[in-house]
Order: sequence, then C-alpha cells, then structure tokens
Amino acid sequence: MPRKRMLDKDSAPKVKRTKVSHHSHCTEPGLVLTLGQGDLGQLGLGPDVLARKRPALVELPENIIQAEAGGVHTVCLSGTGKDENGVIGLLAPLKGGEGLASASGSSVPVELQLNVPIVKIASGSHHLALVSMTGILYTCGCGDNGQLGRVHPVFTVRGGRKGLERLLLPQPVIFKQKGCRTKGHVRDVFCGSYSTIAITEEGHVIGFGLSNYYQLGSQNIDTYYSPKILTAFKNSTKSWIEFSAGQHHTVCLDSEGTVYSLGRADYGMLGLGEGVAEKNTPIAIPGLPKSTSVACGERVGYAVTEDGCAFAWGMGSNLQLATGEEDDAWSPVQMSGQQLQNRTVLSVKGGGQHTVLLVKDRQS
Repeated sequence: MPRKRMLDKDSAPKVKRTKVSHHSHCTEPGLVLTLGQGDLGQLGLGPDVLARKRPALVELPENIIQAEAGGVHTVCLSGTGKDENGVIGLLAPLKGGEGLASASGSSVPVELQLNVPIVKIASGSHHLALVSMTGILYTCGCGDNGQLGRVHPVFTVRGGRKGLERLLLPQPVIFKQKGCRTKGHVRDVFCGSYSTIAITEEGHVIGFGLSNYYQLGSQNIDTYYSPKILTAFKNSTKSWIEFSAGQHHTVCLDSEGTVYSLGRADYGMLGLGEGVAEKNTPIAIPGLPKSTSVACGERVGYAVTEDGCAFAWGMGSNLQLATGEEDDAWSPVQMSGQQLQNRTVLSVKGGGQHTVLLVKDRQS
C-alpha cells in the first residue's frame, strides 16, 4: 500500500488561526483517582472492584495531564501524548494531524474523516463536537435531540438522501440561522448528554439540543435543532468561561469563580437545596468557595475550588459523591477520602455512574 505524501514544513498551506481557548484543559501532571460503580471496568481498578465509595488510586505507567469520564469508560491522556484507555480503544488521531477523537463502536482506534486540524473535542452520550484551528465547529453522531445543530428533525434517524454520512461524518455547524447572529467562530465547546454549548469568539453563548428541563436556559420546554444564542447567559456583567451538562441540568462557571446551575432539580442535581423547582436561568450555588472548574455527571455536579478542594452534589445512589453513603446531596459537600488527604485536586469529571479525579501531592 503506497505511503501518504507528507507536506514539508515550508510547502504546507498557511492556515489562518483564530483565538481558541480551552479553560478546562489541564497541562499539569497528576494522579488519577476513581470512585462509583465499576461493573464494566470504568474505574480501572481491576476485575474484582465493582464499586468504590471513596476515591481509589489508579496505577498508571505515566504522568497524566487529562482524565475524562465517559458514560461507562475512563480515558487518560499522558504527558507524552499517549492515551491509557484499557482495552476499549476509544481515542483515535484525527485526520489533519492534531487532536484526538472518540471512536466508540470500534474496539480499535479509527480515523475520523476530517481534513482540518482539530484543537478541541467534547463528547456527549452519543455525539461529538470538535473545534478546528480556525474556530469552525464540527459535529457528528446521533442527532435525534438536536445535539448536532445542523440536521433537520426529519433527517435525524436515517439522514435522508445523503444517508448516514449526514450524521456520522463530521460536518460544520452554520451559524446563519434565524436567532443566531454571529460570525460563527468558536473558541470553546462543551457537550451534555443530549446538548451542545459553545462560546464564540465574540463572547456569545450558543446552544442546541434538548432543553426539556430548561437546561439550555429556554423559557419553555424545547428542542433546538439549529444554533441559538442562549439569552439566559446574555449578561453584560458576567463573562462565562466554562459549561458542563448532564442529562437534564447544566452547571456553569463565570470569570469571577462563581458556580451556577439550571435545569432539572430532582435528586439535588442543581445543588440549590431541597424544595427547589426547575430553573430556566443560571442561579448561583450558595456555599461554594471561589472555583476554577466545574463538571457534571448524568445526575450530579462538581466544582473544583481555587484552593484545590472538590465539591459534589446530586444523586448519591451510584457512590459518585465520595461521601461514603448513597444518600442524595441537595447542597455541595466536600469530597473526601484517604487518597484525597494532602492532595490538591486539579480536575473532576463525571460519567454515567462513576467519577474521575486528577490530583497532585500538596507542596509542604
């Protein structure tokens, strides 16, 4: 089989770059801790560990700079650029030479058919969102809840005349639809189970997908099949830097370190206390110190504070909260355990039934 021709440095086409920032990406190496349900191996603690109430250390051969929790899998990226993902093979190089892509549905890495360099990827339950070096947003995967932002409802099952390629091959999202007046350059993207949220170069918060519990800030129960500026986040006094979404709720962080939530209120997943109803605008979560990052599992929320502590709230039945109990937490509780003693938390990620933390030893 003939080799692919490689362009030399001087003859490579010049690419106009846009300012792409990813607050959620960590570059500092750390140790990986996991807890929650592990019946499908998602904890990485061996075949005999089916659940953990408190964080446990995962033995990995290299320093890890990014740890991600999927529905029932965990992926860790090492400082050398290698992924440690067990037998699943969930990551694959993107065509174009930069970035990594999920290849769920294959037991070995596969190449996404995309001819542009990718600098950010986010994953929902059954879809991917990717940002190119020039700030173009691409999506692929399942679009039945509008999470691709580019497929009309009548084509979301089989793709219409274009077939499944309309859904399964990464294609750009166009921002010229009514109600979305923006140039279309994206600097960051985040996925919920059935939704996608992006921050544009101009600072607009764009979203599409399922908002059946107002999780996209909609005034009514709705599904957006094309990009829409989310007016619930349009506030001149706030600068939004990070979003994370579960199945039916969203957690967000502003530049001042304040954490907000909106969407479904059951099981304490908003962190606003007992007795609250669904929220269609972001509400500040009381009792949280200044935070540097946020995350969601399907029915839980997390925040990492400025001093390196982790807080959790929401459904406790999967042991994801590190409280040692299965009770729901209606307000944020600090995550604890022997493996968290004398350690700083760098990031927390929530999967369907498990939690992954990246930590480092505190300096004495």
